[in-house]
Amino acid sequence: MKILVTGGAGFIGSAVVRLLVADRDNEVLVVDALTYAGNLDSLKTIKNSPGFSFVEANICDYDAIRSVINSFKPNAIMHLAAESHVDRSIDGPGAFIQTNIIGTYNLLEASRLYYNRLSDTNKIDFRFHHISTDEVYGDLHNTSDLFTENTPYSPSSPYSASKASSDHLVRAWHRTYNLPVLVTNCSNNYGPYHFPEKLIPLTILNALHGKPLPVYGNGSQIRDWLYVEDHARALLEVVKNGVIGQTYNIGGHNEQTNLTVVQSICDILDELSPSTLPNLSSYRELITFVKDRPGHDLRYAIDASKIERELGWVPQESFATGLRKTIQWYLENEWWWKRVKDGSYQGQRLGLNNNSGEYL
Repeated sequence: MKILVTGGAGFIGSAVVRLLVADRDNEVLVVDALTYAGNLDSLKTIKNSPGFSFVEANICDYDAIRSVINSFKPNAIMHLAAESHVDRSIDGPGAFIQTNIIGTYNLLEASRLYYNRLSDTNKIDFRFHHISTDEVYGDLHNTSDLFTENTPYSPSSPYSASKASSDHLVRAWHRTYNLPVLVTNCSNNYGPYHFPEKLIPLTILNALHGKPLPVYGNGSQIRDWLYVEDHARALLEVVKNGVIGQTYNIGGHNEQTNLTVVQSICDILDELSPSTLPNLSSYRELITFVKDRPGHDLRYAIDASKIERELGWVPQESFATGLRKTIQWYLENEWWWKRVKDGSYQGQRLGLNNNSGEYL
């Protein structure tokens, strides 16, 4: 199967690509603009593998994207390229509009023109898989509610609004132009190769350096956590066996408050890599409560029963096992995160909606 993966040097994208390349029957082309979160180091283990290739291109460049698609002639496009951090979207929403909306439009148009020229036989095999987020649904206030594939959209941040827009575009291109699409909405991912501005890697690395561990508000916000390799397996099931035109929610069945996540990281680090700093007996002592971010959603939780029932996918990792694997990976792979932190991101707080430069 020839699969083009946009954003394949990113966190989730690289996990998908590593899994795809492990199957020698796949030919994989990664298309990535290599912005701050795109990192070829995340593909280091498979860069010399047969069937793997890479093109540096931005989905906002229509001519470049159309050329890549026409040259590679994929059976499937897995669209993961996106600006993806809520705090960054608060500081600079323009990039999210450009990449997540305009970039997706460019990709849809290039894919539509390519699809229309395929033979009837090849059209049957082609699919456009759009990977999205549960944040498009807004937040849940009732502790028993879950996001389903039919939950109305109610995005809260510039990020989630831009992803909701891209979801609607994908479905419109299916209904209007008969482009064979699939849409997936996932819960919060975590695992190896995660860019360190996100909660779990930021907490791990701040703790190892004796820096404050920021918790927004009182830390009661609830997220459903999904180990990235479980997510990658789900995406492969959908792109290969999903029903065209359908949406599949993907969740980890691991609801945790943000405070519990930070405390759990501290406890595992106390065991695996005790602090050598003076007057610090536990990493929990570094926990610092900071002003909440604007429009912070209270709770996300996914009902993943559809993908379990129809495609047989279930997560393999619990939050406890996945978090321990993640922390162990960061302890063993300083070469990766040190190169990231030496570059565009130094652990500063984003999403203040001002220019104060306030540090977490």
